[in-house]
Amino acid sequence: MIVERIVPNLTVTDLPRAVREHSSVLGLQTVMDHGWIVTLAQPDGRQLSLITEDASAPVNPDVSVFVDDVTAAYDEAVSAGLEIVHPLTAENWGVTRFFYRDSSGNVINVGTHTS
Repeated sequence: MIVERIVPNLTVTDLPRAVREHSSVLGLQTVMDHGWIVTLAQPDGRQLSLITEDASAPVNPDVSVFVDDVTAAYDEAVSAGLEIVHPLTAENWGVTRFFYRDSSGNVINVGTHTS
């Protein structure tokens, strides 16, 4: 399994305001906007996601890690005995993902783009 990208996720209360703030201060551009999550990026690919409330999971993730084989990552998380807080799911926006909670309580969204 190869980690392709890691994106921090900030939970925010006012998404449009947070987008304006981070865009103006950091010079980031919107590259994805689902209404509940917006990903900002620089042209070289550095990214930051802002999220109000996850559309299908019970909690917001602290970080998103995109991998080339999400099933292998899921199997590793289960084998390690980690708490799965969102099962392996093919989401309708073209990502297959799952969430696990680490021993410090951080929620990790592990996914791959499927479309």
